[in-house]
Amino acid sequence: MIKCVIFDCDGTLVDSEYLCNLALQIKLREHAVVESADQLMHKYRGGKLATILQSIEVEHNIQLADDFVVAYRTLVEQLFSEKLEACAGVAQMLADLRLAKCVASSGPLHKIHSALSITDLDKYFEGNIYSSYQIDSWKPDPGIFLHAATQMGFAPHQCVVVEDSLVGVTAAMAAGMQPILYDPLKIHAVPAGVISIGDMSELQSVIDKI
Repeated sequence: MIKCVIFDCDGTLVDSEYLCNLALQIKLREHAVVESADQLMHKYRGGKLATILQSIEVEHNIQLADDFVVAYRTLVEQLFSEKLEACAGVAQMLADLRLAKCVASSGPLHKIHSALSITDLDKYFEGNIYSSYQIDSWKPDPGIFLHAATQMGFAPHQCVVVEDSLVGVTAAMAAGMQPILYDPLKIHAVPAGVISIGDMSELQSVIDKI
């Protein structure tokens, strides 16, 4: 029986993927890299920032400035404060959800808290928010999901993971948890054994059938 729902944050709870990649687009232009936010989002959704930046440096034969990450994160925070919104239907879904719930994200803890605070979603998690930076483990490694389950007091088989990226889905499967792919725009080829939803209003009924 499912007792706990583990949520990714960016692109799952908050509509932040475009804003994060817009910030990356803007900062990369300072290094003469011209890729759109949509292109970057398609290539790197769900990835670890350090790995993404390494790939960009290799692909474009550039060396990013030492302060690139700090400047990027500052711009993301600015864009969040101006434009960030919760994903469609998330607030109502969280208010109605009848199971324990937490957030497990690859982002820094401050960024997760900021995003959830700006969108007024933090009240639904009672501090149960976990970051890959706390344990030095990033998706597709299952570490962050296993850490979240342990902290919440549940076994892996008692948890479902709601993710918007295939990297996150892979991590959930490696953790021995049932992944649910949130894919409102139908952009992913859904792997075998993975449940896909297009609207957060579907989540509780899908979990009830697992």
